[in-house]
Amino acid sequence: MILETIIIVIYTTAIVLIFMYSLAQLNLLFNYLSSKKTNKDCETFDLSKSEEVPFVTIQLPVFNEMYVMDRLLDNIALIDYPKDKLEIQVLDDSTDETLETTKQHINKIKVTGLDIKHITRTDRTGFKAGALKAGLEIAKGEFIAIFDADFLPEPNWLKRTILYFKDPQIGVVQTRWSHINRNYSLLTKIQAFALDAHFTLEQVGRNSKGHFINFNGTAGIWRKECIIDAGNWEGDTLTEDLDLSYRAQLKNWKFKYLEDVETPAELPVVISAARSQQFRWNKGGAENFRKMLKRVIKSKNISTKTKIHGLLHLLNSTMFLNIFIVAVLSIPMLYIKNEYTHLRFYFYFMSFFVLSTLIFFVCYWFMYKQIYGGGFRKFFNYVGMFFTFFSIAMGFSLHNSIAVLEGHIGKRSEFVRTPKFNISTIKDSWKGNKYLRKKLSPHVILEGILMLYFAFGLYSAFIVGDQGGDFGLFPFHLMLFLGFGYVFFKSLSSKI
Repeated sequence: MILETIIIVIYTTAIVLIFMYSLAQLNLLFNYLSSKKTNKDCETFDLSKSEEVPFVTIQLPVFNEMYVMDRLLDNIALIDYPKDKLEIQVLDDSTDETLETTKQHINKIKVTGLDIKHITRTDRTGFKAGALKAGLEIAKGEFIAIFDADFLPEPNWLKRTILYFKDPQIGVVQTRWSHINRNYSLLTKIQAFALDAHFTLEQVGRNSKGHFINFNGTAGIWRKECIIDAGNWEGDTLTEDLDLSYRAQLKNWKFKYLEDVETPAELPVVISAARSQQFRWNKGGAENFRKMLKRVIKSKNISTKTKIHGLLHLLNSTMFLNIFIVAVLSIPMLYIKNEYTHLRFYFYFMSFFVLSTLIFFVCYWFMYKQIYGGGFRKFFNYVGMFFTFFSIAMGFSLHNSIAVLEGHIGKRSEFVRTPKFNISTIKDSWKGNKYLRKKLSPHVILEGILMLYFAFGLYSAFIVGDQGGDFGLFPFHLMLFLGFGYVFFKSLSSKI
């Protein structure tokens, strides 16, 4: 009975933590909905007056971006902003032939009168954070806009965002990501679904009540003074953007999130690229929890509610670990439930936590409706997308849990960039991308084993108990079987 007790305790703890997280998401939904009823006006720059137009430096941190570099430079050259108040820094850490082709392209753009510089380093110390910090040292602008290589801001992007820095307390203005290849495949649809939830429900829900949000690494602007006051960029975590965001807000800088300003970007179209991105984001989140925990708790500048939301925000990625624990232990729990009948009341009580899924379902529906619109047909499509998303998200839970555990124990790893493709239609091929990892991750084999494990869970539903089976966990195990199966076979096929 000792083993069974340990399983029950761990399983229960993980489910309670997931339920608490779902309640926090529900609170963010209430914040999100209330923000729509209030229209807060704030003082802005009058860009029709030349003396109010601030000097802006645009930083483009890049590394071996063969497939998107020309597109990036051509797009950024279209930014509509006074040339005498604009500087562009191409922070190029490339080690391949793009170093020379980028230099040539920049020279062509210079002829148009744009102040654009090609800044290179002899080593990648600090990776992206190091490149941003090096560029900041010589940046002319009092405001620093940052775009990753796969982002395509509209020409009026700067004029729609720089306005809000009239308020001297605002340190960051962040915009919402949109997706130029959202409908390329099921993989891109799922990624878009997850990111849309973050950029609507979470960012608005937190920002509208003054809770901490994060600069998302790109598609936003920093006040240079804010970066320096917060301690500048640091490369000791894999998510330098989240790190600096929290250090800045702990220093009482305000962040402004603009849901209505979209910045189009490209989603990874190959699962290996999505895996590397997920690993970096989830490990970086755990690293930042480790780094910021004491600072947030001890801060005297923020409310208790902001501290709670901040810690839950930093623990976002750790939810994958809780999901993985619940998934793996759910099959032993099925047998325990049917062997120890005196625990039946406990299992009835624990079924209450199915409410967590219902809460997520409701929260994400408001996000989906905001982007796609309402109506019965849209709701029907949403139901299918929600359960598909949850299945595949659970299929990533092993991979992401390993990343989270590495982050919490302090295991260091290099910053692995996400390969870019410049692909938007299904006719385009990604097969020849030279930056894709050729080796199969050992995690994939474990994911294949887990697919079979949850197939056993489906089989178990028919054989446990004396009443012709127990199908209470059957839908859960089916989603896990499909999710791990998708991730396993998709990862295998990407290497063929």
